[in-house]
Amino acid sequence: MHALTGLSPIRLAALVGIPVPQARKIVSVAHRKGALPRGIPQVTRETMAAVVANCHIPALEIVARESSAVDPFQKLVLASHAFERPVRFETVRIPLEKSGRFSVCVSSQAGCALACAFCATGRLGLERNLEAWEIVEQVRLVNATLTKGERVSGVVFQGMGEPMANLDRVLQAIEVITDPSALAIDARNLTVCTAGIPSGILRLANEAPNVRLALSIGSARKDVRRSLMPIDRAHAFDEVIDACVEHTKKTGYSPMWAVTPLAGVNDTDEDALALADLARRFTERAGKRPRISVIPFNAIEGDPFARSPRHRAFRDVMASVGVFSHERYSGAGDIGASCGQLAAKV
Repeated sequence: MHALTGLSPIRLAALVGIPVPQARKIVSVAHRKGALPRGIPQVTRETMAAVVANCHIPALEIVARESSAVDPFQKLVLASHAFERPVRFETVRIPLEKSGRFSVCVSSQAGCALACAFCATGRLGLERNLEAWEIVEQVRLVNATLTKGERVSGVVFQGMGEPMANLDRVLQAIEVITDPSALAIDARNLTVCTAGIPSGILRLANEAPNVRLALSIGSARKDVRRSLMPIDRAHAFDEVIDACVEHTKKTGYSPMWAVTPLAGVNDTDEDALALADLARRFTERAGKRPRISVIPFNAIEGDPFARSPRHRAFRDVMASVGVFSHERYSGAGDIGASCGQLAAKV
């Protein structure tokens, strides 16, 4: 049986052998109601019978729902019983500047194999990849928490896991999230984040050219980056940047580069100047400047790192050589839902 909420209308039509217009109506009902009634106007009984025989609508269990006391962030701890061994993962509702608009930070894996030193998820190891419907359902569940006049207008693949390591399902989820009959979110408001898998970056550019890219830098100093992000041993940083250049040329979108300054580790003037130099060289090659996002470190249990007091100085050093950045607001630390804190704990 196939998970209906993980299928775009075109996939559903091809799978079951039904007309695409009827598939659109079925997908629309499934996403609006979270269920599939026996009768849908303008959908034949034969079509419904074929869908029911081949598809079902699975559900995620909401283990916990926590709201920040500081701002309108909300975290959902979810469980999936799709396979013999249940898994837990998290998704975060992020308030946007416009009132009533939200982005959803979704997980693409339960756990993560990359072991980035500053990330709680990386300490868990990888349990398994999430299915496309499990990714889509995170957005649908957040949608269901909203009141009249509110809506989800963006999705960021920056929750638990490395999206590029589960790219088949991530791309399938993107098809559903952006389809007008399903969740109808503009692809330009989707961002896929990666620690640096060149083949995935290039494939994203070719198969989802309207979706934006974000790259976790760690440090532009290669030795420091490697000490923080073991993936650098498998995928050389130069190759990652080459792929980012090609992504920008193919899509016309500037990538977002994320860096988290850690006290005494990657927050020196040397780090800032190395990042500025990397950004200048990238701009010369790609024709667009990367959007550099400086993210405050969010403490995790048993962590050896501390938040850098040099955020402003770090950015000022880059600005002094003509490379500008912004400091990302990182909310929901009071509920363990800030960047780097997701660990599927209640």
